[in-house]
Amino acid sequence: LYCSRVHGGPDGLCDRCRELEAYALERLERCPFGEEKPTCASCRVHCYKAAMREKVRSVMRYAGPRMLLRHPYLALMHLLVDSRRPTPPSRRRDR
Repeated sequence: LYCSRVHGGPDGLCDRCRELEAYALERLERCPFGEEKPTCASCRVHCYKAAMREKVRSVMRYAGPRMLLRHPYLALMHLLVDSRRPTPPSRRRDR
């Protein structure tokens, strides 16, 4: 949705978006919370580098509202599932 509209690539993802996707999938694979992972915005562990986090934010800012129009059921399910996930406890020890 983002790449085709912003970068104008008709043939799938461009190199920049493919790189961002690979980075995001790698971060998800290494997430210490696994399947119980909250959304990145509500997570206490920030595993993305600052530059990559900004790129993801800009993609989400663009695609988020448009998902409601293009895929309303998927967008609604995403919001419902994420709202039910608790924020994981901090891994820091109490002193």
